[in-house]
Amino acid sequence: MKSLDPQMMLRSRIVALALFLALMVFLGSCSESDPTIGTTSPGPTATSVEPTAMAPAAATDAPTALPTTQSELLFDGQSAFGFLKQQMAFGPRWPGSQGHQEVGDYIVATLDQLGWTVEEQRFAYQYVEARNIIGRANEGRGDVIILGAHYDTRRIADRTPDSVAPVPGAVDGASGVAVLLELARTLNLSEIEHEVWLTFFDVEDNGSGGMPGFDWIGGSTYMAENLDVAAKAMVLVDMVGDADQQLFYEGNSDADLQARLWRIAAELGYGAHFIPMMKYTMIDDHLPFARAGIPAVDIIDFDYPYWHTVEDTTDKASPESLTRVGRTLEVWLEDRIGE
Repeated sequence: MKSLDPQMMLRSRIVALALFLALMVFLGSCSESDPTIGTTSPGPTATSVEPTAMAPAAATDAPTALPTTQSELLFDGQSAFGFLKQQMAFGPRWPGSQGHQEVGDYIVATLDQLGWTVEEQRFAYQYVEARNIIGRANEGRGDVIILGAHYDTRRIADRTPDSVAPVPGAVDGASGVAVLLELARTLNLSEIEHEVWLTFFDVEDNGSGGMPGFDWIGGSTYMAENLDVAAKAMVLVDMVGDADQQLFYEGNSDADLQARLWRIAAELGYGAHFIPMMKYTMIDDHLPFARAGIPAVDIIDFDYPYWHTVEDTTDKASPESLTRVGRTLEVWLEDRIGE
């Protein structure tokens, strides 16, 4: 290795020292003007991140206010599923139980919060005080359209062998109510040339031994027998939340209105789930209105395998099924009711 001249080494060290001092001065001036240099960036803060979509409400949350404008709202299956889960949080809801009282109060409070006029139609039924709940909008604007669902659940899951436990009622009860509550939130009432009633029937589901002395469809029978308006149509949604959804024509339904609704569903891409074939004839909450001469339709999935069992739980329902039914009714009410 060739050795370096001492004077050259001294000069080199002086030059290196001068360069080092210059570099320190430069870095010092940069740190005063930009305090982030030389540090690790923490990334964007929570307030700087813009969400791409609103997350669905927690299961225990109801909508907090009526939107300023509903003209661009569409039925949201995730929101409807939140209404379903809230009902399930009250536990089983057979007439006379605490859960039954609480879910009725919840329906009343939600409709009121969303700006609907609420009537509680109370009546004695056997040994309980029953109540139908009616939410009205567009009052005095054209003929009355009634949409219905039952909110009570069955006291005994008699299709579960040897069971005396109650039916949880996720699909058979909560799903129909969830559709109506989401319609209360999203309907563009300015586009509907009719008065709209959202009706929540009591004492529907405890006939044939569900509760001693009870018959089927008690609440809807009481409402239809005491109806003081000539309604244009009535549509019932019952057991519509099944994740494996199959909605066939029903034998006690008005043929023309039924075909119209199934046609709208097909146009929306739901033809695999709204099946235009007759399969069942039901004693259900639409029947008292049909007997009164009102065109009435039952939208029901009676192929639901967990009907009246302890397995009628939230995991058997889906937001997509609620969307198909709710969106079909929304289009019918807002755009196609005059067909």
